[in-house]
Amino acid sequence: MAHSGITKDEKIKMRRRTLLSASGMTLASSLLDRHLSFAAFNLPSEHRLPVTDSHYERVKSYIEEEPVRGYRWASEAAYEAFRDMKYGIRIHWGIYSVAGFTHESWPYLDLTFAERARYNELNKTWNPSGFDADEWTSLFADNGLRMFAFTTKHHEGFSMFDTKTRVRQRVRWDAPGGPALQNCNLAYSMMETPFRRDVVKELCDAGRKRGLRIALYFSHPDWYDADFRPFADSPIAVPSAAQLDTQWRPQPPDSTRHIWTAPDPTPDQVARMMARHRMQLEELLTNYGEIHMLSLDQWLGPKVWPQLRETILQLRRLQPDVMLRARGIGNYGDYYTPEGFVPGSKSNTNMPWMVIYPLAHGFSFDPEGANYKGAGWIVKNIVDTAAKGGSFQVGVGPDGSGRFHPMAIEQLKQAGAWLRVCGDGIYASRAREDDLWRDGDAIRFTRAKDNRTVYCFALQWPGKTLALASVRPAPAGRIRMFGYPEPMKWSYDSSTGLRIEIPESLQAESRRPNDYAWGWTIQTQ
Repeated sequence: MAHSGITKDEKIKMRRRTLLSASGMTLASSLLDRHLSFAAFNLPSEHRLPVTDSHYERVKSYIEEEPVRGYRWASEAAYEAFRDMKYGIRIHWGIYSVAGFTHESWPYLDLTFAERARYNELNKTWNPSGFDADEWTSLFADNGLRMFAFTTKHHEGFSMFDTKTRVRQRVRWDAPGGPALQNCNLAYSMMETPFRRDVVKELCDAGRKRGLRIALYFSHPDWYDADFRPFADSPIAVPSAAQLDTQWRPQPPDSTRHIWTAPDPTPDQVARMMARHRMQLEELLTNYGEIHMLSLDQWLGPKVWPQLRETILQLRRLQPDVMLRARGIGNYGDYYTPEGFVPGSKSNTNMPWMVIYPLAHGFSFDPEGANYKGAGWIVKNIVDTAAKGGSFQVGVGPDGSGRFHPMAIEQLKQAGAWLRVCGDGIYASRAREDDLWRDGDAIRFTRAKDNRTVYCFALQWPGKTLALASVRPAPAGRIRMFGYPEPMKWSYDSSTGLRIEIPESLQAESRRPNDYAWGWTIQTQ
């Protein structure tokens, strides 16, 4: 075979030009040429989404597997701090809380056109007098939560912050003869309510005072701004929907969703959509101090991916260490979020991850106290997730006035009491190697970063003896139980493993250090 005469460096340069030409991007050469120490086309596992991630599946057909050369993820220190958190809270709050939706704004899609028109006017009377950012963040910080994620804008498009952007076109759902596009000039935000307070600013300021790490949730699609049609379950379809959004599918005949078909967006409307999308994200990373995580959600589509990619690069310029959730941006993200379940085994990637799971039926306010799953459920998931190397984020939403359900508050406090006893084995811990994160169904392990200590958690009371097959203590090491003052007696045999004697005084339930999972510190070096 004849040699092409093209060097490896020239091939890389040609590939970079091809990527940029295909995308229509224009990037400053300084951004492209800085920090090129990583192997540009051999993406390391800490920056690669698992193929099983459902949101990655939605975008992988058009988002390049390896980011453009020169792309920088958040720093190693930011990744380390993310992995240290272990426990946080996700707060969904918006006008859907006024409407009584327990599953955020998703029920909006099932409303009739007339009901949708009334929903879009709820902001004109919304005055959540019960909201108190200091009260919220004190509840979080005092009960072991290390971060909060707050919904700045959910899919239905209402902004919970003082955005200076404007919606220029919306749907008038109750127009005579049926829905119609309508020109407008609105922020559609908290500043157009009687409340007129920037909720995001108040929460960021209050949380920062209490040492909480801050995540701001932001939905890529916007069902209020008609420029955003037809992305990610939009209630507005267009003739070219399948080409604009590769995940778009016609609704089946038995669907309860009410979809209206409008003309395709014009090039000017698409440009206006992407400009507003970028400007709102810039506002969040400019006006509220350091933001540790940006919790992106859903996706847009292949034709606007080049503009969205440039937005991601701009966000990196504004706050290089912000951790980006991978939804809608593929391997440009820093972390991903299994939703509504804890993975059954350790993740098949080294990319940081955090489970998000509602405490009640949905992420927004649920008025039924019986629907809240309990402090024991929170604790079990904290332990199980930490053992597998992830973090756990419990979802709780306040009501329309800004108050959390008493049952949610009580269960958060009970989980906080457990963490005050056992948290040293959770916070800043790491997973043990390979499959050593568990011993059977009822035992979970974490370890200290220096590998000198193993933490063991029993999800069921072990009785008089705790037998562990995979832990070898240091010859003169101490084993202590969280919440119990004296060292435990133990024996070790290479053929049978470690046996820890549980004092007789702890066999009565009322005498145990807590009511949920019980933990031990085992010196191994």
